[in-house]
Amino acid sequence: MRIRSFFLALTIAFLQVSTSASAAQPDVSMTTVARHYAQLVHANYADTLAAAKEMQVSINAFVDAPSADGLAAAKKTWLAAREFYGQTEAFRFYGGPIDDDKGPEGRLNAWPLDESYVDYVQGKPKSGFINNPKFKITKANLARMNERGGEENVSTGWHAIEFLLWGQDLSETGPGNRSFEDYVDGKTANADRRRQYLRVVTELLIDDLTAMTRAWAPGGKSYGARFVQGGKESVRKIIVGMGSLSRGELAGERMEVALASQDQEDEHSCFSDNTHRDMVANALGIRNVWLGQYQRRDGSTLRGPGVRDLVAAADAPLADKTTAQLDASLKATEAIQAPFDREIIGGKNAPGRQRVQAAVDSLTAQSKLLVDAANAIGIQKLTLVQP
Repeated sequence: MRIRSFFLALTIAFLQVSTSASAAQPDVSMTTVARHYAQLVHANYADTLAAAKEMQVSINAFVDAPSADGLAAAKKTWLAAREFYGQTEAFRFYGGPIDDDKGPEGRLNAWPLDESYVDYVQGKPKSGFINNPKFKITKANLARMNERGGEENVSTGWHAIEFLLWGQDLSETGPGNRSFEDYVDGKTANADRRRQYLRVVTELLIDDLTAMTRAWAPGGKSYGARFVQGGKESVRKIIVGMGSLSRGELAGERMEVALASQDQEDEHSCFSDNTHRDMVANALGIRNVWLGQYQRRDGSTLRGPGVRDLVAAADAPLADKTTAQLDASLKATEAIQAPFDREIIGGKNAPGRQRVQAAVDSLTAQSKLLVDAANAIGIQKLTLVQP
């Protein structure tokens, strides 16, 4: 009896340990990774929308009663909302709701922006839609004219709002310095139309962010619900998004092009001098998807199975190496100093250029490891956006 009891107790203890260990391990499969990704995407867009609505409140308060303090408050909320939107850019490049044939990505984040397309600029006091009384300022018209006749003819989105808040960046050491008096009747021509434009373009941004949040809402017939059912194909899309942002967009369009031209016009958020933070947010967004974790606006952290977990099950050293590279890329973008348009100036050995180049090199290495990671889990065909 004692021997039998001993083995019974031992068996129960073993089962308890096994059950506990099993519970500690996430249920990792193509489907569970796709499901958690959809939850993460929805959470990120929902946070972006909430932050953008706070920006809208500040902007509306400012245009209702223009003041220096009101303009400063509107700028602060724009910067805060960009921290969340930048992380969502890892959800692009595979024909999802943001950038399919009808997607609003171009309305939301197109750049560079020809300032004279929207408002007056130095030497052209009557330029732009704001100073054209024949142009009716509506959401439909702003959307219709966005990128019409040229990629730099940007009339909507984050950067149109940014320009209307900061104005042209004519300083080598700081951002644009638009006066609140541009919005005061009797102080600057067409102040009433400028107020209207800022209010309407912000409403359009809110509409587009609302559509993205709904597209990824769980359940029903949303894109997010269908995405979860995509299994391996959905995971392929996830990696395409991470890899394309890493190499083609962030390292390529946003860094290498600027390094080559040394031109302020190739700076992403040039009016506010917020480009360095855009890059950090992008790198963080890629890392979020890889790890399956995202820090929400309320400070809580959403965690679940990520691509890393799939790769770790197939090739643990590769998963660790890729994680380390993503961490290095994030640190490299954090090292880039503001203003970005001064970081890119000078010879090859200029400290700023070296900081930007280090980020380019790390992101390039990262994209190659992401391809290796995809191969490790049986995904061979990746159509990554190239510079």
